[in-house]
Amino acid sequence: MSPKLAEIFHEAYRELRPRAPAPPLHVRFYPFVSINNTIRLRQGELYIRLSDLLEGAPDNVLHAIAHILLAKLYRKPVDRAQGARYRRYVGSHDVSSKARLVRQMRGRKHIHSARGHHYHLEEIFDDLNRRFFHGLLGRPQLTWSQNHARSSLGHYDPAHNAIVISRVFDHPRVPRYAVEYILYHEMLHLKHPVKLKGSRRCVHSREFQEEEKLFPELVYAKKFLRII
Repeated sequence: MSPKLAEIFHEAYRELRPRAPAPPLHVRFYPFVSINNTIRLRQGELYIRLSDLLEGAPDNVLHAIAHILLAKLYRKPVDRAQGARYRRYVGSHDVSSKARLVRQMRGRKHIHSARGHHYHLEEIFDDLNRRFFHGLLGRPQLTWSQNHARSSLGHYDPAHNAIVISRVFDHPRVPRYAVEYILYHEMLHLKHPVKLKGSRRCVHSREFQEEEKLFPELVYAKKFLRII
């Protein structure tokens, strides 16, 4: 454990809990798949693991991380300036690019098949690409999810250039326009990557939202997805 890192966490602890004696701290960098930080209180001692992507981060960023982790552990309000400082750093181009590269190298993406029992995602992608994107979008890896997930309809993973659609929609009772809409939404993520506005990540930009409205069966698709 770096003495400097321990000192930063002790300082953040004293700021949040000035009257409580600081417990023993064990802080280390850990090779997570993505930028992740964890804190655990075990038998009166704090165990903290920070993403090794944050090695070399400025002291004020490390202090912000310490503040956020400790505040969440002890159920204290997170200072907005500290939260903004952290988001601004991890959302910077250099750090986010490094995170994507590390995720590609360390993480595994389970790609099963674009061909389902009822719908073929590659065929639907090519049709949507022709109709809405002039055929200019490069086709990423396309796959149905491993299980029938309902918590996530679909997602685009830029690190692995893959779109995953929940297998729950590969069913004859699901209208094609619903599958098309979910895939179209993820294709818009492919076209409009996440941007950083100040300290905030902008996932659905104004351009994204305007293009989403161009989907002809948008109202029917959203209505169907609410009841499925």
